Amino acid sequence: MVTLQAENVALSAELPGRTTPYLIAEVRPQVGGILLTRLFEEGSEVQAGQPLYQIDPAPYRATLTRAEAALEQAKLLFERYERLVQSKAISQQDYDDARSQYRQVQAAAETARIDVGYTRITAPISGRIGRSSVTQGALLTASQTTALATVQQLDPIYVDIVQPSTAILKLKENLASGRLKSAGDGQAEVQLQLENGQPYPHAGKLQFSEVSVDEGTGAVTLRAVLPNPDGLLLPGMFVRAQLQEGVRDQALLVPQRGITRNPTGQATALVVGADNKAELREVTGRTDGG
Repeated sequence: MVTLQAENVALSAELPGRTTPYLIAEVRPQVGGILLTRLFEEGSEVQAGQPLYQIDPAPYRATLTRAEAALEQAKLLFERYERLVQSKAISQQDYDDARSQYRQVQAAAETARIDVGYTRITAPISGRIGRSSVTQGALLTASQTTALATVQQLDPIYVDIVQPSTAILKLKENLASGRLKSAGDGQAEVQLQLENGQPYPHAGKLQFSEVSVDEGTGAVTLRAVLPNPDGLLLPGMFVRAQLQEGVRDQALLVPQRGITRNPTGQATALVVGADNKAELREVTGRTDGG
């Protein structure tokens, strides 16, 4: 015999989900040229700003040298015209043209300087970098369609969870009626079960829910974020998520071993009445775990 006492109970739902990177960025060149070398190991961790590839900088350095020479000439001409316009030796239009030319050459020199910097391709974010799609000697083009590599940040990691829209409606109804109390925005805890049936050792939090229902599946995607310090979770893994839906105040927890089913399938339990006699009663509350 078990004596039941009312207590606050956190209710959860088990839902399917898949892991997805917290951040993902494709590496592409911003200038074209011949690839001289790859500067990272495939599958390694890289830091934002870390050099990944080196494009042959020689053509861009030559362009920069010419731009700097043109800038020096334009500067000297502008400074000369600046003195001449004050003494009215030249027209205001000639001075304005010289100033405009100087600014254009300044911009060209700055562009050439930036292009030289772009010949060293760096990591856009910190994370784990995958395989390289190019090798030494490849001809690259600016903003090409094919990414050179992909960097993914996996700690923390997202889990996209799928919940039927009918279950969400029922949950909102229970919250609105007061039968359930919300865990609060960003406070709903998420536990994972891995593909091999083992529990994932780190709990996470529910971040947000999609604002629309998928017409094909009738489901809504929820997103949770979990720590992944050991790299156990990889993108694309299937998981089972235990999602805390809310808290039921003053609920009675009846052990599964005390529940039976009548011929109609209704859950029942033997309850000791006031006269100290056992009687069979229907259990109308929610069932978890089978």
